[in-house]
Amino acid sequence: MAQRQNISSGSKYEPTIGFSRGVKAGGIIAISGTAPIGADGKLAGPGDVYLQTKRCIEIASATLEKAGASLKDVVRTRLFLTNIKEWEKAAQAHGEAFGSIRPACTFVQVAALIDPAWLIEMEFDAVTGG
Repeated sequence: MAQRQNISSGSKYEPTIGFSRGVKAGGIIAISGTAPIGADGKLAGPGDVYLQTKRCIEIASATLEKAGASLKDVVRTRLFLTNIKEWEKAAQAHGEAFGSIRPACTFVQVAALIDPAWLIEMEFDAVTGG
């Protein structure tokens, strides 16, 4: 069995819900649904899906670094939007980060997220050499 590394972001919800921001098992890194929360614990980019997407990617990047990886190792992203009509703004931020990496990517509209101010939540999967 591959060695497992749980990666925390320090979120107060991790122990309550029973999840980790990321989990590395062997060469696979799975990053949980990532919301646009700033370092101060407050919403980043209120009302702006582009800025919220950028923040989600920043959080994922920091998680990957803790796992010894980077955005270059991402093979799949999932973007959950509360308004699919805003997809192009989220796509712009995604393209800025992943334009040359080009992971598999899915955009999905959802009815709601945990916080109504969140316009997006993202998941990331990465693969490294182990």
